[in-house]
Amino acid sequence: MIRDDIKAAQVAAMKAGEKERLAAVRLILAKLKDRDIELRTAKSVPDDDVIVVDVLQKMAKQRRESITMFEQGGRDELAAQEKAELAVIESFLPAMMGPDEVKAAVAAIVAEIGAAGPKDMGRVMAEVKARHAGQIDMSTVSGVVKAALAG
Repeated sequence: MIRDDIKAAQVAAMKAGEKERLAAVRLILAKLKDRDIELRTAKSVPDDDVIVVDVLQKMAKQRRESITMFEQGGRDELAAQEKAELAVIESFLPAMMGPDEVKAAVAAIVAEIGAAGPKDMGRVMAEVKARHAGQIDMSTVSGVVKAALAG
């Protein structure tokens, strides 16, 4: 499980004296703890790996946005710190599907559910998210789905 890998990375970073990596791993664990607390009152709790991947993806997105803003503002030292944290976060994320794999997965889902046009985009997107959550960047999938349904 990904959560176990993160905890092991914390111990390894402590033993190796890697302060920056340890700080980033502790941030991840803190966000996971927050999410666990939020889910205590939830009616249905998703699989643990789904929760962890979701938290990691949100953290990565926040870091990317911060890097862009810091670089535009001329704060290169803060951008470098965010890049270091992003590298740690991405090291725990599962491998993302490449563009060709995404197109193949979308084409298979379109054929399977019999999507005919743009009106079926919501159904296709929901199925892609259900099957490939954590493996596909959903922000790029919408363009692929539009192209698949248009052609």
